[in-house]
Amino acid sequence: MSTPVLLVTGFLGAGKTTAINRLLAAGHGERIAAIVNDFGAINIDAELLAEASDTVIGLQNGCICCSLQGDLLRTLRLVLGRTPRPERIVIEASGAADPRGIVETIMDPALWDAVDLDAVVCLVDAADLAMTPERARDPLWLAQMQFSDFVLIGKTEGVGAGDRARLDMICAAAGKPVFDIDALPLPVEAMLGHAPGSAQRTVPTGPHVHAERFVTVEWQARAPLSLAAFQAALDAHGRGLLRAKGFATFAERPGRRYLFQLVGQRANFTPVTAEPDDTPCRLVFIGERDRFAAQDLLDALDRARG
Repeated sequence: MSTPVLLVTGFLGAGKTTAINRLLAAGHGERIAAIVNDFGAINIDAELLAEASDTVIGLQNGCICCSLQGDLLRTLRLVLGRTPRPERIVIEASGAADPRGIVETIMDPALWDAVDLDAVVCLVDAADLAMTPERARDPLWLAQMQFSDFVLIGKTEGVGAGDRARLDMICAAAGKPVFDIDALPLPVEAMLGHAPGSAQRTVPTGPHVHAERFVTVEWQARAPLSLAAFQAALDAHGRGLLRAKGFATFAERPGRRYLFQLVGQRANFTPVTAEPDDTPCRLVFIGERDRFAAQDLLDALDRARG
């Protein structure tokens, strides 16, 4: 019997990891393995999911829609060979990934009897779309939306009625069922195999939207940062920065560790528990290659050490 696969896609920072964590904790009783693709060498998302699933495997340093397709194929075989075998596999795509390349891998003839692509869900960040209306014309954003079976809309707090109506119109034009996961419970039944609007799939055709447009850099430090200098570095060198995430400690707040998340113009710090051997600061930054001055930001972070 083949194992169903749920593919979770969505633009950088859309909320995919949060949605998967909610799914894993939903009390459905299924044994789920998670495969996470972080577009960088520090796999933050896999770490954030590790406590919610017995099996979490991270695929790093590339995008599973293109350069890591072979790794995804091998990882699926590895997961399926585990005892006990998972009852479902959830794949979290990088926000830089065109889902069509991932679907090609899942539908590879070598896996026909082993896995079945059950549903593709796209996370949409309502606040990001309101602040960046041109996002709805982005080829990658459109590919993620158009190749999904249904859409989960989140981060709606503060989004005006006009912006929300525009988003609803975009989803309706794409013919996608929509679930507002801020206003309503997570649609667990849809995500676990009862997706409205899903149909018999064929292997995708046509060109993919490739990830070369993005640049990713990682930065680590074994000493706390100056919080003021960290914020100043982002203000000075954050042009073209789309997404940042990771863990940091600050000289002004000794003994505390934070999960840092940045999406577009929004950033937040969440206190987290630190393990004794944790590197104090581990951060990943993703930006538009032709706009993001990555090296300038890294140099400023080096100067921000407390």
